[in-house]
Amino acid sequence: MAIKQEEYLSLSAILRAREPKLLDNGRAERMLDAASFEEAAKLLTDCGYPDLSQMTAAEIDAALAEHRNGIFAEMERMAPDRRAVDVFRMKYDYHNVKTILKSEAMGQAPERLLSDAGRIPTEKLLHAYREEQLSDLPPVMGEAVQEARNVLARTSNPQLADFVLDKAYFQELHDAAEGTGSEFLKDYVRALVDSTNLRTAVRTLRMGKSADFLREALAEGGTVETERIAAVTDGDGLKALYIGKPLEKAAALGAEALGGGSLTQFELACDNAVNARLRQAKYVSYGVETLVAYLAAVEDETTAARMILTGRKAGVAPKTISERLRDLYA
Repeated sequence: MAIKQEEYLSLSAILRAREPKLLDNGRAERMLDAASFEEAAKLLTDCGYPDLSQMTAAEIDAALAEHRNGIFAEMERMAPDRRAVDVFRMKYDYHNVKTILKSEAMGQAPERLLSDAGRIPTEKLLHAYREEQLSDLPPVMGEAVQEARNVLARTSNPQLADFVLDKAYFQELHDAAEGTGSEFLKDYVRALVDSTNLRTAVRTLRMGKSADFLREALAEGGTVETERIAAVTDGDGLKALYIGKPLEKAAALGAEALGGGSLTQFELACDNAVNARLRQAKYVSYGVETLVAYLAAVEDETTAARMILTGRKAGVAPKTISERLRDLYA
């Protein structure tokens, strides 16, 4: 059942008060311009993080993940409809499933590579997989895990197993967004599908794979039909598909990437197109929009902070780091 916008009044007020503390482009620039890694790390405390200046790269990664996971858990408790939070947790569930599937196939232990950010505790997910109790998982995921296992056993091709899981992931995203009744959240999911499909098309064309391979890799639910994307054979065809759409610039950079241009700039343009859609939430006084935009901003903040701090710690030039940063919401 859809939740009324008025039920987000209190949460929206809380999140609006928090927005000024989010890492924005200005703060990110100051971290990049700081005289040392230690100074850059201390600047992040303004965003509510602990002092990371004496941590190793692995400790920084763990601290950032813990901060993000804590916010996810808090929002899950506070949100009128947890499905809006699930939209952000799901990708970690599917990351975990892929990790378990491949690790088990190779006879390796997956535990250290699993994320605690998903909906399903990692211990429960491991138990369900190993004991073949997949009915304990969300139905779409459980069926996909079984199919992916079968595909991997039959073909020994982990990429084909990933396709099965990716389709299930986007189906769950779609179902969750539909369940909330929020047009904003549904539009966000469509933007994620469009961005993912464009990336998939560029990578597939660069590898010289067939249209059938591309068709199998594409996800349903975007604004551009998968059959039209699968029919593309070159950069010009790719650009034509996205003329007048939010991913028009990204598609043009994707076409350049097919001719040897920068994949980094193409990937950033895909991310920035999705973020531009999220900024529409700034014009909404209250509602699920504020929660969705806040959670997306936290994820972007975590990614940016990790890139800046681990880059600075490793001695990477600030300009090089800056070129890889996406636009931040705040």
